[in-house]
Amino acid sequence: MKQVYLNKNVYQAAHERLEFIFREFDRVLVAFSGGKDSGVLLNLALEHIRQHNLPHKLGVFHLDYEAQYTATTEYVDETYRELGDEIDNLRCCVPVKCPTCTSMHETHWRPWDPDKRDIWVRGRPEKCLTERDFDFLTPEMSDYEFQERFAPWWHKRTGAERTCVLIGIRADESLDRWRTIVSDRNINKYKKTPWTTKVSDNVYNAYPIYDWHVNDIWTANAKFGWRYNRLYDLMHYAGLSPHEMRVASPFHNAAKASLKLYRAIDPHVWGKMVSRVNGVNFTALYGDTKAMGWRNVTKPAHFTWREYAMFLLDTLPPETAEGFRKKLATSIKFWREKGGCLSDETIEYLRQAGVDIEVGDSTNYRTNKKPVCMEYVDEIDCKDFRMVPSWKRLCVTILKNDHVGKYMGFSLTKAEMAKRKAALEKYKNL
Repeated sequence: MKQVYLNKNVYQAAHERLEFIFREFDRVLVAFSGGKDSGVLLNLALEHIRQHNLPHKLGVFHLDYEAQYTATTEYVDETYRELGDEIDNLRCCVPVKCPTCTSMHETHWRPWDPDKRDIWVRGRPEKCLTERDFDFLTPEMSDYEFQERFAPWWHKRTGAERTCVLIGIRADESLDRWRTIVSDRNINKYKKTPWTTKVSDNVYNAYPIYDWHVNDIWTANAKFGWRYNRLYDLMHYAGLSPHEMRVASPFHNAAKASLKLYRAIDPHVWGKMVSRVNGVNFTALYGDTKAMGWRNVTKPAHFTWREYAMFLLDTLPPETAEGFRKKLATSIKFWREKGGCLSDETIEYLRQAGVDIEVGDSTNYRTNKKPVCMEYVDEIDCKDFRMVPSWKRLCVTILKNDHVGKYMGFSLTKAEMAKRKAALEKYKNL
């Protein structure tokens, strides 16, 4: 999709898109995370319904993660209380599996786990949907999968002809979100509308504020006096930039560096979080330091990096260790048989260091770098440390609780990508 400038502002463009949506779909659902983008989108949709006296009863879907800032809970509570019967309250408090980066012993935690009711960070709200309301919910279902299954479930439950889910993502926030909007595969669009994506039969996601910038969000809140999550004020006072402000699950990898803010901003909740999920306090203390495994991490003097990696694997729970071992085996095979793409500077550095490498002439990847086959080295102190296969890099990956293996160059699997895409489309995690 080409970038086209229109003779209108983003507010006017958003209302034109909403007019199209409410004309084409008999059921409309807003994915409401409690963050600033989804909050503005919710207000836009409500404003459009009220101004045009539409018969639609807007569904407001919120996946409540139990452990979150008090300000976020208060904002969500106030929103549902103020709207009352004007909307369909779809606040979900379900024990789905959620990823956590805070522990070597746990890859997931489960909000609203009935077996841990005595240590819940807070009680369930009076009006919410629980595990008893969803026939598709299983003990192994992740939060991503639950969000993916929710809209088709609501579509069927309401007997809708066509359902649209409004997602408050903006294309300028990340490459993944930009790709979601600009995809030219019109087969997955509603009537070839570029800012829509098909979810299932007669169910589509739509992104009416995809061309908004962060200044537009705050301008709208100020101009129209819309309620927003006051957590952003607290984060501003704490010195965070707009790009650092997140309303995501605090145990997620993307939020670990700011986890320590809970101690200052929300000490009451912080005390409960420490006992709720393993490793929270350590991650808050060291989540943005070398103790979490950056390039300059150290090891016991009597170990080589390979020996240290084996030692770390032996200390992990069997299931967790097996996950890392599978990543390692795949990586070793890749570097032996196919090779990774390295710059001429790194290739020359490896040669000067006496590393045995085999350099190819070209690669199918769109890059000027060359494919290099080699064995794992114990340690390499070069500019592209993360690009070169070393046992030290594996140690870093383990110490970072990087279960996906991103530090080793791994991408998400197809299944993980599908789940991640669903989450990005349904929630803006800031």
